[in-house]
Amino acid sequence: MGTLELKHTLSGHRGRVWNVCWHPKGACFASCGEDKTIIIWGQQESQWVMKTILTEGHTRTIREIAWSPCGNHIASASFDATIAIWDKNLVQSECTTTLEGHENEVKSVSWSSNGQLLASCSRDKSVWIWEVNDGEYECAAVINAHTQDVKKVRWHPTEEIVASASYDNTVKLFKEYIADNDWSCMATLSSHTSTVWSLAWDKTGNRIATCSDDQTVKIWQEYKPGNDPGIVTVNNEPVWKCVCTLSGYHTRTIYDIDWCRTTGLLVTACGDDIIRIFKEDGDSDPNQPTFTMVCSMDTAHTQDVNCVQWDPTVPGQLVSASDDGLVKIWFYNE
Repeated sequence: MGTLELKHTLSGHRGRVWNVCWHPKGACFASCGEDKTIIIWGQQESQWVMKTILTEGHTRTIREIAWSPCGNHIASASFDATIAIWDKNLVQSECTTTLEGHENEVKSVSWSSNGQLLASCSRDKSVWIWEVNDGEYECAAVINAHTQDVKKVRWHPTEEIVASASYDNTVKLFKEYIADNDWSCMATLSSHTSTVWSLAWDKTGNRIATCSDDQTVKIWQEYKPGNDPGIVTVNNEPVWKCVCTLSGYHTRTIYDIDWCRTTGLLVTACGDDIIRIFKEDGDSDPNQPTFTMVCSMDTAHTQDVNCVQWDPTVPGQLVSASDDGLVKIWFYNE
């Protein structure tokens, strides 16, 4: 078993901290919460300190934030039904654009790998795709494929495919079909028995990990046409299958999951206040993978853990956020 070492505890938010997101270069990260602010944290003499507080972009809780791949912009999703775009000038960051259109709380926001597309999702059951051109944002599609509140959107690590997780117990994958000039659903991942709260792609984009109110984590594998196991693909569209279910570890809703692009480790944030880390077994069959829990940090926070995210540049380092109002930086030692 590995150990999770607490490096720093950061207080600055009033009320719940909903989300944390590392800068793509890992030098700083941002947090957001119930207090309608975004705090950018950076290192100073080996301590993490508040660099900037972004205010006045939203009138209600900020649910999620995402750095653009270039690291120059932050998108924030709020319960006020808008998405704000902030240009990062650490001395004086300001909200430069407000995207409107969702009818209810915006729950999640995500940039495509090239930064030219932004996805958002909402309690209004829709997923929106925004095209980004020279600082201008235009709605390219409104996708109404889910039957309930959509909790999370995440882009494929290299391709223009977006995955969404919903209260309707499913994850859906969307891409633009050039022939139709429209975005539509290419796959529906159905196996969870309750709300899917979050999802994470692996570094290849061939697998997705999902976490749910049903207290399980599921690993999904993509099978392309002509795949070795001979799984049938209809109309030459890839097929996604659930190849592993991790159950019996979590005792409450699993709110978030992240898949480390450098180590392959999975980390989960749970309503039982625990952070857990899972590692794929070395002799694991890719078509029937097995994972072992290598770390469980009890009372990682004193209330629900809402978010966990691996540092993109420092293997083993991660940040967490909680209802207890704190942000914590951890280091996993094998």
